[in-house]
Amino acid sequence: MDKTGAWRGRFAAPLYFCAMVLIFSAQASAETNVQPDGTPTRILHVMSYHTPWRWTEGQLEGFKSGLGDVKAEYKVFELDTKRQSEPKQKAERAKAARALVEQWAPHLIYTTDDDAQELVTRHYLNTPIVQVFSGVNKAPQEYGFDKANNVTGVVEHEHFGESVQLLKRLVPGVKRLVVVIDDAPMWGPVVERMKAVKLPPDVRIVGWEMIRTYDEYKARIKAYPEMADAIALIGIFNFKDAAGKNVPYQEVQRWTAENSSLPDLGFWVDRVHHGTLVAVTVSEREQGLAAGRLARQVLVDRKSPRDLPIQPTTKGAPVISLARANKLGIRVHSDLLLSTQVITRFDWDAK
Repeated sequence: MDKTGAWRGRFAAPLYFCAMVLIFSAQASAETNVQPDGTPTRILHVMSYHTPWRWTEGQLEGFKSGLGDVKAEYKVFELDTKRQSEPKQKAERAKAARALVEQWAPHLIYTTDDDAQELVTRHYLNTPIVQVFSGVNKAPQEYGFDKANNVTGVVEHEHFGESVQLLKRLVPGVKRLVVVIDDAPMWGPVVERMKAVKLPPDVRIVGWEMIRTYDEYKARIKAYPEMADAIALIGIFNFKDAAGKNVPYQEVQRWTAENSSLPDLGFWVDRVHHGTLVAVTVSEREQGLAAGRLARQVLVDRKSPRDLPIQPTTKGAPVISLARANKLGIRVHSDLLLSTQVITRFDWDAK
């Protein structure tokens, strides 16, 4: 054997092994360090609302799970628009959020719910910053996402028909349903989707009521038994007190549980913890998880956001408040207890 052949025979296998180690190491590095300089990916999470709140926190937890082993540094900014809903307040919070974007220069912005899209996301369309969203009710094109090459995400579609069916299983006599919303713009597309849902043939909507003040809400709740058998309690964040300030939704729900004689439904598990009787919920974790997986495809698989379709999550979970059922004198059959998530006490009793 010549010297070249001997060299090959002696060193080819070890070199092949080393090359494969380097390849796999590079792949692993790409999964955990997606920035060329090896530094963590800077992710700014801009939430429309505030913490603590199961809906907002659950989306971020799901997002992190969907992102997986990507090495990331997070900052969180709360727009807090449910408590600061006046135009001037929103503008101030939006200005502070955008100042943080300019200062920190995130590689990716993860935004949740509609206000964050209006106040932050749309200001960075077609920039180098990757943007991923979840929990959005309006059509993506209303924010210009259909013309952007750096945005993808997950829209939120409610399980209205399924929630009505769950309520009917619990209270078969429900035939007249009144829908309550506040004056937040986000409810417009929600109402349109609700109106398009085919309900059980013996159920009809007897009112779509937009309420602006807490006093008006209390008066209407006490009047509803004359016109309805149940309430779809949807928008409850913007009710103003005598001073013109938003009443916390937890306070609204506690008053409702203690004063309303009608069963009600919603779309989110947090509402059931605070006294709503039933919901087939939009899962905050599923919303965040789907968004995190989209972010991973961009950061790790190097896919373009515009090539990742914007879609709703489809998984809903039935939930019942046993505490509210007991208060209303409603007997929950064992099959429902076994087939749904059951909340046994009101959130304020757990404190």
